[in-house]
Amino acid sequence: MVGFNKVKITPPRWLLAELTYACPLQCPYCSNPIDYAQHKQELTTDDWKRVLTQARKMGAVQLGLSGGEPLVRQDLEEIVQHARQLGYYTNLITSGYGLTEARILALKTAGLDHIQISIQASSEELSDYIAGTKSFAEKKRVAHLIKKHGYPMVLCVVLHRENIAQMADILNMAVELGADYVELANTQYYGWANLNRDLLLPTRDQFETAEAIAQEFKLQVAGKMKIYYVVPDFYEDRPKACMNGWGTTFLTVAPDGMALPCHSARELPNLDCPNVQDFSVEEIWHESKAFNFFRGDDWMQEPCRSCDEKSKDFGGCRCQAYLLQGDMYATDPVCSKSPKHDLIETAITDANTAAKNVTEKPLIFRNSKNSRNY
Repeated sequence: MVGFNKVKITPPRWLLAELTYACPLQCPYCSNPIDYAQHKQELTTDDWKRVLTQARKMGAVQLGLSGGEPLVRQDLEEIVQHARQLGYYTNLITSGYGLTEARILALKTAGLDHIQISIQASSEELSDYIAGTKSFAEKKRVAHLIKKHGYPMVLCVVLHRENIAQMADILNMAVELGADYVELANTQYYGWANLNRDLLLPTRDQFETAEAIAQEFKLQVAGKMKIYYVVPDFYEDRPKACMNGWGTTFLTVAPDGMALPCHSARELPNLDCPNVQDFSVEEIWHESKAFNFFRGDDWMQEPCRSCDEKSKDFGGCRCQAYLLQGDMYATDPVCSKSPKHDLIETAITDANTAAKNVTEKPLIFRNSKNSRNY
């Protein structure tokens, strides 16, 4: 089938099921929308089963179960079991907070393939501060339980100015936990992270020092542990290929059923994102305005339109273009070819200035907590 932009539409391969926006943690870089509290309605168990069935019929093979905190959903095991019956490879993306040994066993019985947990820092004091919840000790305990019950230990640490100086200690913590895979994910500035960007964006020196430590450690543990280092967009001269191309591979379904081409698409104006309670996944993927909006390259402005790299990065991130310059059609300003690339340099300068004046502007936590207590 051909979409609005006369592009051959490929089937979705990766379904991200955001089961809930509820979460016991309060991270100031949370990717959930700022107004998440206004979206309280959640899909039922049967709704999720129908969505999974429809997406699998179209060809989706990878299923991410996230939130918020997906463990909040008491029907998680039932959803996992249904996904296994359909033939998905299932990945639970969790903080680990509240994950008991009994529930790990129940999820394993249901057919869960993979568990990824996050820890906010290498020290208890800082990790608990960033999480907004005393959770560090429990997260480490859960990490050992995951390993105990035959899952690969997959550890994610979101990096930002508060914890990036702990890079060496974070890597040592990964060894202590027996991590098989470590994702060192520099914060991407959407949602709450964008709100806190001046206080979270590391300086260039901090980033380069941390990256050097990570790359050296990567060589030391080659063959024993796989380390993925996600560079922050702001220190690149080309944008990432956002979502592998709009409406080509990834489908996100929010807790209230809104279908999104990427998890931040809710922030873009006039997309008219459809809801899985109103339309089938097939109708949404092929016919909706939202999923056809940035397919292909007919929508591109210059310099993207005539750029010989447009098939690599697809013009970069639409959400980033909108958040930084108020124009979702524009070239992602991360790109050095963008006429608005100076916005990135300004953002870095503002972050460096804020780093020297940390008392002037507090972090805004997901629950609007704003006191610094460590």
